[in-house]
Amino acid sequence: MRLVRRGEEAAPVGSYEVAFGDGQPAPVANEPAKREAARKMAARLRPDDVVGVGSGSTALLALEALVARASAEGFSWTAVATSYEVELACAAAGVATVSLASRRPDWSFDGADEVDPAANLIKGRGGALLREKLVMAASPERYVVIDGTKLVQHLGERHPVPVEVIPEAVRLVVDELRRAGWDHVALRHGGGKDGPVITERGNYLLDVSVRDLAPDAESAIKSLPGVVENGLFIGYAPTVVVAR
Repeated sequence: MRLVRRGEEAAPVGSYEVAFGDGQPAPVANEPAKREAARKMAARLRPDDVVGVGSGSTALLALEALVARASAEGFSWTAVATSYEVELACAAAGVATVSLASRRPDWSFDGADEVDPAANLIKGRGGALLREKLVMAASPERYVVIDGTKLVQHLGERHPVPVEVIPEAVRLVVDELRRAGWDHVALRHGGGKDGPVITERGNYLLDVSVRDLAPDAESAIKSLPGVVENGLFIGYAPTVVVAR
């Protein structure tokens, strides 16, 4: 995948390494369909929009499409990024970013790990669930851009629910989740480092596998002392754009 700055050679983005010129973009599965969904997002863009920009392969293709359209038509827009990776992708593409503390998005788009028929989501496989939920909650108009493999009948069919926990509370939260009947709780381990994954806010991630999610699962998990956020996005009612 390549993002283009007006008047400059295209710069590949898609990861920390690629953004700094140390690697190549990862191949994108189902790319033609995902690019079509990305073009739908680009058609929504208006001059001077503040856009919440999410992560995932389809969302990064949507970012590329937004950059291309704004460059072709000669207008600017501003991004509110949901992660450091997205900030780097925007910087590589010449897109200005602002903090959610100073600007609220006019609209936002993001990917998802699972989407049920009511447009409830599981997110956070990439570890950025806290900022992703903040940006979605702050956006009056929300889009989720996915391919058809992310559609499920019930949340939890294919992916666990990520739970972000402050390090001091990890044993407490694991015990409380198991006491509440969430039997399959695992600390997420790093792939490129020893020990657990560390989030952008310096916390740990637990992955909780479930079969039957109770309607109050999101609020029940968040009520545990030490839990910062979880990957259940219930009731946000985004418009789901499916790449088929």
